[in-house]
Amino acid sequence: MAEQSAHSKDPVFPSTLLDGFRLLEGRLPTNEVAVRVVRAALAQAGMVGARLWRVERGTAEVWAAEGNLGASRETAVLANAVINPANDKSLWTAPLGSDDFRMRVLEVRGAGPLEDDARTRLDLLGRFAAVVLALAERRGAMEELSSIVEATKRLNSTLDLGELIHIILQIATRQTRAERGTVFLVDRERSEIWSLVGLGLEQQVIRLPVERGIAGWVAREGAAVRLENAYDDPRFEPDIDKKLGFRTHRLLCLPIRNEAGTIVGVLQLLNKPDAFTDEDEAFLDALSAHVALALEKAQLHRERLEKERMERDLVLAREIQAGLLPEAPPAFDGVEIAVLHCASQMVGGDYYDFLPVKAEGRDALLIVVADVEGKGAASALVMANVQAMLHALADRVEPLEKLPVTINENMLSGGRASGSGRTTKYLSMFLALIQDEGRRIRYLNAGHVPPAVIRVNGAREWLDIGGMIVGLLPDAQYECGEVVMQSGDLLLACTDGITEAMDAAGNEYGRPRLADSVAKRQSLHAKEILSGVLEEVEDHSRGGVYEDDRVLLVMKVK
Repeated sequence: MAEQSAHSKDPVFPSTLLDGFRLLEGRLPTNEVAVRVVRAALAQAGMVGARLWRVERGTAEVWAAEGNLGASRETAVLANAVINPANDKSLWTAPLGSDDFRMRVLEVRGAGPLEDDARTRLDLLGRFAAVVLALAERRGAMEELSSIVEATKRLNSTLDLGELIHIILQIATRQTRAERGTVFLVDRERSEIWSLVGLGLEQQVIRLPVERGIAGWVAREGAAVRLENAYDDPRFEPDIDKKLGFRTHRLLCLPIRNEAGTIVGVLQLLNKPDAFTDEDEAFLDALSAHVALALEKAQLHRERLEKERMERDLVLAREIQAGLLPEAPPAFDGVEIAVLHCASQMVGGDYYDFLPVKAEGRDALLIVVADVEGKGAASALVMANVQAMLHALADRVEPLEKLPVTINENMLSGGRASGSGRTTKYLSMFLALIQDEGRRIRYLNAGHVPPAVIRVNGAREWLDIGGMIVGLLPDAQYECGEVVMQSGDLLLACTDGITEAMDAAGNEYGRPRLADSVAKRQSLHAKEILSGVLEEVEDHSRGGVYEDDRVLLVMKVK
């Protein structure tokens, strides 16, 4: 106290200067130090205004200011470190330390020209303030680095996408004191951003076109947005607020970039009690690459789990589909039958079946070969539906031409019931009613690859009587054809996966080649014919660019 009293008598150390020193003591946040530097300068006798500038990478901005300083100085002057080019006698300015990237400049204005003792006091205060600011900034940098290290540990603690997003929002909202936040992920294939979870909300998915909203703008433009009142910005869309019963005021939205600079997401924070700051943005920007890496890892993990689940489902679906198809053709007097089914994917839309029925009071066999549009699970579901309808109608196969009419109307009515206006898939179909020990075939071709009858004498007939494909247009009508068979004659039916099988040059296998392949094996059993034809098709298509589901059926009259 004695030393302090001695200093207080010294004109260089008046009580206002000592009070200014005390104002800057303690471990304070950097922004609070900046405000106190300005107040300490303004507290000196005869001062009417003080302003602290922050200049980084050639760009100047006011960090803190109080009182009356007049018009702001040109930022270019500060950026070039020209402190007081006009030699204004009432203005004191000084740099408060600098490095290669940043400089702090304190301006103080007096009520009139500043005397030497006033300038000396401000020089001392400025030197002390420079030390305190440097310490606060270093301490803040260390705290920020520690926070980033801790946050990175937490980000690497899980591969669950929902849990990871929750961690990201906990880190971001705790650091910035925002009320709530949302992580939007960028879906480039669908040109959308979507959120899986929001802090303060029940988990739900929000999808937005990338052209809409502030988050969409940030995802497109890659620039951060900071708003004091979101409703004043025309880019802001209040629909989500209305939906969730929330009111957005302050907003900070910034892109999440990976190490390559690609925007993989957007972080949006809402309603901090006071304004979002440069420090908030800098911290989150420093964390962005770590967040992006964790998000990408979690999404890959999620996609891998989803793929594994789909593969398990497809294996099950394949087993179910295999159970819908006959394991082997049934024994039927007068004919031998061989059939092959091969899906290009785990499941497919090609279909064959054999239904023992009564026709004209006698035993008959209904052979079905059908091809649902497309491949994969959707086509397989339509195939299963058609199979169920055919089995339900098996006791009413006559007249034969009514079967595709009924299936057509059922498929179209299902599409109308779902609101689509039509079924999402259509199919071609060949129905053959085998009677009189194979000597008589009544058939119907609904837009299918025309089957062939290969006679013993080498003649060929293509079975194309019928009508249009099934499931496309209402009120479709069909007609039946009939063919008489002799001993040794062959019936060959397939789907277009056989006839359209391509070689490496894009040449199709084709119907004529298929008929030739069967004809040269005419003397063999049905199974041997089937095996030989299939081998030729596979040899032709090896190295080809197109693969489809395949059904091949051979029936030989004994």
